[in-house]
Amino acid sequence: MRTTGILPDTHIRQLHANGAIKTSRPFDADQVQPASLDLRLGDVAYRVRASFLPGPGTTVESKLKRFALHEVDLTKGAVLETGCVYMVPLQESLALPADVSASANPKSSTGRLDIFTRVITDNSQGFDRVSAGYAGPLYLEISPSTFPIVARTGSRLSQIRFRKGNALLDDAEIAQLHASETLVSVPEDGNRGPVIQDGGIGVSIDLTGDAAGLVGYRGKRHTGVVDVDRKAACEVLDYWEPIHNRAGMDGEIILDPDEFYILVSREAVHVPALHAAEMVPFDPLVGEFRVHYAGFFDPGFGDASAGGTGARAVLEVRSHEVPFILEHGQLVGRLVYEHLIERPAKLYGTGLGSNYQAQGLKLSKHFRAA
Repeated sequence: MRTTGILPDTHIRQLHANGAIKTSRPFDADQVQPASLDLRLGDVAYRVRASFLPGPGTTVESKLKRFALHEVDLTKGAVLETGCVYMVPLQESLALPADVSASANPKSSTGRLDIFTRVITDNSQGFDRVSAGYAGPLYLEISPSTFPIVARTGSRLSQIRFRKGNALLDDAEIAQLHASETLVSVPEDGNRGPVIQDGGIGVSIDLTGDAAGLVGYRGKRHTGVVDVDRKAACEVLDYWEPIHNRAGMDGEIILDPDEFYILVSREAVHVPALHAAEMVPFDPLVGEFRVHYAGFFDPGFGDASAGGTGARAVLEVRSHEVPFILEHGQLVGRLVYEHLIERPAKLYGTGLGSNYQAQGLKLSKHFRAA
């Protein structure tokens, strides 16, 4: 067992047993993932004037007293509107050991609905980061961008990872791991060497489309609500405009400013059992757009032994301020890999009811299959 790295599921349960993770209600049966913990909404959401950070010596509660506009009861479910910012106390709080820190990220389904979420702690000067030894409550900032949503007490929109020390692999370690495990592969050219730099391995965009020429989807405006806890409840065409590879497209797509797209990686992605990965959400070197809001990839994603052969990375893409042309094969982001302290009890996709193992281009679980 390593002394530094991401804590797997067995260690997360031990943190809970030791009081380092406190909950107002017992864990849900599937709440602990192979290398992360889903976070649950509490009973109330506060509509706030704007996003904020508390800063040193300041609690989130004190900021809410200044900036909260309205209180929303979540116990029976409530609509959270697009263009609004909400702050929700979570059911989980922390009393971390001095050598354990954490980071948070939206869940995959959250990102695919274009729901912008960030975890905030007391005294914090940054989002989605929890300092080692932190003791206090957790809050989730929620801002639906494309679809209004229905959320309720217990809804799980974000997830948190715990780590000891520095777990990141450097370029040489990534190259070595790729040589032994094949972290990314291009189906039509399995021998193409990966782009490894700045502590990550490059991921490019697929604009050729599937057998029917489907390249991706663009979110519609002024739709009905999406209930974040209901699977296969929404019709695709009520919420999404399909994008097909047609004559004259020439392997290109123009991203319109402030529109939301679901696209897919050219590469199949693999996360070995003793590692976890994260997609870097924005890299200014590849263009003025954000890719992959929900960046965590758990151990076993894309692993053949866990039923994940050929799993692609679904990319949530939004351009900023100016139209931007994406071309087939263009690098759009990179995966960074981290060591786990030890192998998790269960891998992603193995008996966990994982929604996105072996995925290609796929919308969130809330939409009915075509």
